[in-house]
Amino acid sequence: MNKYCLYFLLLITTSLAAQQKGYQYPFQNPDMDTEKRIDNLLSLMTLDEKINALSTDPSVPRLGVKGTGHVEGLHGLALGGPGEWGGKNREPLPTTTFPQAYGLGETWDTELMQKIAAVEALETRFAYQHYNRGGLVVRAPNADLARDPRWGRTEESYGEDAFFNGTMTVAFVKGLQGDNDKYWQTASLMKHFLANSNEDGRTYTSSDFDERLWREYYSVPFRMGVMEGGSRAYMAAYNKVNGIPAMVHPMLKDITVKEWGQNGIICTDGGAFRLLLSDHKYYEDKFLGAAAAIKAGINQFLDEFTEAVYGAISNGYLTEKEIDEVLKGDYRVMIKLGMLDATGNNPYAAIGIDKNAKDPWLSESHKQLALEATQKSIVLLNNDPAKQLLPLNKNNIKRIAVIGQYAEDVYLDWYSGTPPYKVSPLQGIKNKVGNNIEVTYAKNNADGKAAKIAAEADVVIVIAGNHPYCDAGWADCPVPSNGKEAVDRQAITLEQEDLIKVVYQSNPNTVVVLQSSFPYAINWTQENVPAIIHITHNSQETGNALADVLFGDYNPAGRLTQTWVKDITDLPPLLDYNIRNGRTYMYSKGEPLYAFGYGLSYTSFAYKSIETGSNTLSKNKEIEVKVTVSNTGKRDGEEVVQLYVKHLNSKVERPIKELKAFKRVPLKAGETKTVTITVRAKDLEYWNTAKQRFELESEDIELQVGGSSDAIALTKQISIKK
Repeated sequence: MNKYCLYFLLLITTSLAAQQKGYQYPFQNPDMDTEKRIDNLLSLMTLDEKINALSTDPSVPRLGVKGTGHVEGLHGLALGGPGEWGGKNREPLPTTTFPQAYGLGETWDTELMQKIAAVEALETRFAYQHYNRGGLVVRAPNADLARDPRWGRTEESYGEDAFFNGTMTVAFVKGLQGDNDKYWQTASLMKHFLANSNEDGRTYTSSDFDERLWREYYSVPFRMGVMEGGSRAYMAAYNKVNGIPAMVHPMLKDITVKEWGQNGIICTDGGAFRLLLSDHKYYEDKFLGAAAAIKAGINQFLDEFTEAVYGAISNGYLTEKEIDEVLKGDYRVMIKLGMLDATGNNPYAAIGIDKNAKDPWLSESHKQLALEATQKSIVLLNNDPAKQLLPLNKNNIKRIAVIGQYAEDVYLDWYSGTPPYKVSPLQGIKNKVGNNIEVTYAKNNADGKAAKIAAEADVVIVIAGNHPYCDAGWADCPVPSNGKEAVDRQAITLEQEDLIKVVYQSNPNTVVVLQSSFPYAINWTQENVPAIIHITHNSQETGNALADVLFGDYNPAGRLTQTWVKDITDLPPLLDYNIRNGRTYMYSKGEPLYAFGYGLSYTSFAYKSIETGSNTLSKNKEIEVKVTVSNTGKRDGEEVVQLYVKHLNSKVERPIKELKAFKRVPLKAGETKTVTITVRAKDLEYWNTAKQRFELESEDIELQVGGSSDAIALTKQISIKK
């Protein structure tokens, strides 16, 4: 009996077994092996159905298969907002809206990240199952690295460090997918693979760097998202990687699939298939392009592709079997979401089914989590010790002047949803002070109004920064320091710094709130203004959280996740992807305005001791590092304990230092805690290009612990053994 007869016999047997259990087709049986279910489904599908399934909705109506599409969710489910993600000309569906991803990164809180993603996943299920809106594949997190502050999409990234971004990515993936053994609440689709951090020319430029940077830097957050977080979906980037368009690059299959175990969705970016010909000019016709994309591992297209796929088949460039092979990934994800199963055993299938169920974004718990996330994201950049202007004392203030064009609203970015409510900075301050303190407002200094109300006030609060989608056309940002998707920043100086100077001249009791999606070179402000706060855009609780920090009801503990340089000339050319040429805290030789990991508090912390259970660390092991920290001030607060590694005698090129562990720790006034953080040997490995593998080097390293990358308080030397 040949193999085809055996397969046919097996198919008949499984079909009979399925019918005996009440299933029309074997693939409907949730007790059957996943791969056998998928094989059965594909065997029943026509070629037309298979080609249609290469879209973002792999439904097969004839067989009763209902697939699910994509939604955006970088910082809350987006079914509305400036991007009209809920559908153009369709009523937005309000959802809990958190700070931009850049702000979420500044929390340095992995437990919080997982909670935020879990809330987003719950709301996504609810919207899908209660309102029939959206989908269950969530395009988040953005695992790209913000290697340069001029990148227009810096707001979407957690920061510049690969280990940090990877750790936050893992937390977000786990929150989205949930902790059920069999089913996912939603599927996490990471963006954008790989090395996508320039907007200008992104549809044709090449991100070029060597193999070690590929392995040790650019791919790390994606690898961690797949192997540690469990994500089984990602989006290929627009750009080339070392001369090959990302969506047809061998890395998709050779590394993410074969090495990492990524066996789910690999989709194009929006319109990327067309760009293979129009911008990259990589193929002679679309038939060759379609065949190459599918052979590379693409199984979902985000633009028109059907004619090209039919042409690829008819020209002999592509086979039905090759389509089958990639479609398996789509249906693995559908099965994990429970789309092919009855709802009884899936705990997520009941969410929102009750027609009387209350919208979860209206719940107090979701509002409180948005507030907590926003509070934790706020970074205190300056608080002059001689003046100690912050926190503000309501008992000593009769009049506050609030100045700035961004004070009156919460500005949403392109990937935002529509929040159920918004508390602006101005409204949050008014809420906080009530009727006991007069609050005046000026948008700018037209007719001298800003200077006038500043002079009349006890304290001035200037809200400055950027508009998160530039309030302009798609590829247009009229203000040079602004950026967004499709537009890189042409400047990093703050145009509104002249307004700050005018206000400060009228009243030195000035607080600057820099509400921005990326760093600014605010050198004059840092040198002169006594208090500076950084907060990102988008959160529905922006105003309340900001007021809590300004008036001391919340002690800020956010930390920067990117190096803030003093001048644009401190940066290598934007298209230089070799970070060793002076980019990020790991390789920059200059003194920054604010260092990676930097952030102040209303209290003070002292590092007392560092201990390790062993002075050696070997392959596949980890070492516990115990750090004793005291709150030496008079206020309760939180410290972000950061551990960096310096390689002392490595035989290969290594960074100046690199983050390898961190933990956000609450400490009451006067309290001392011993904090345990873990360093893993696998995070210290380098990529051996000759042996084509990660390798642990026998060497000595210095563990450096402190409150930021440039404020190391304690060190300890240990040895690494292969």
